[in-house]
Amino acid sequence: MLPVVAVTGNSDNAARPSAEAAFAELVEIVRRLRAPGGCPWDREQTHDTLKPFLVEEAYELLEAIDRRRDDELREELGDVLLQIMLHAQIGAEEGAFDVAEVVAGLCRKLVGRHPHVFGETAVSGSGEVLVNWEKIKKGEKEGRGLFDGLPASLPALQKAARMGEKAGRVGFDWPDAAGVRAKIAEELREIDDAVAAGDRGAVERELGDLLFAAAQWARHLGQQPEEALRKGCSRFASRFAAMETLVGGEGRTLNELKPDELEAAWQEVKRR
Repeated sequence: MLPVVAVTGNSDNAARPSAEAAFAELVEIVRRLRAPGGCPWDREQTHDTLKPFLVEEAYELLEAIDRRRDDELREELGDVLLQIMLHAQIGAEEGAFDVAEVVAGLCRKLVGRHPHVFGETAVSGSGEVLVNWEKIKKGEKEGRGLFDGLPASLPALQKAARMGEKAGRVGFDWPDAAGVRAKIAEELREIDDAVAAGDRGAVERELGDLLFAAAQWARHLGQQPEEALRKGCSRFASRFAAMETLVGGEGRTLNELKPDELEAAWQEVKRR
């Protein structure tokens, strides 16, 4: 059994451990947490019960990236890694796989999907790398459709962008952003027609088509639509809170304001 002492504590105040030593200690810590006499909470967890924690930790990691703080980023990367290690330990206990097999499988995948680095394939740029990546994946998983690998639970806007990206790699795409912009104008007209007809089902379908097209427009503009919307939501929340503070400083609440006063307060917050 490995001693759980080598790299614990604040690494800023100690010699930086080797990657091998740190990983070996992590494997042993997680094994002990799940072993008889370990942590009751950790011992109760399953692949299913851990699912919400993985999602939560992933979003906390995104926030740390946005804040551009290396100390937070390091900590949140560790929290995501813990989730992976717990799943790997559960797999080992069930006799399905262990962490070594997880890592070895990843290594094989990375080498196999990068023949331009580990083989003799020549590429002209990242675009060709992605095209080759899809070809290699299709060969690895014969009989699967282009979108079969996308998780069903992926956020819809992000999924739309990934579907468009994958379709584009096989040549099914608009030639440029202007083509997508024209499609958005077409979808807007179709929504207007559905609204005028009073057809709620058609409105929903056309709204879906509009949002899907908007995701493709973002992609052609070099943006991630899920990220853009997430930051847009954050800006809205921040400005709304500032508006509440502004109005509260005048001894009023938002629901006391008339529509034109609300708009004036909003514009004032944006100006500031």
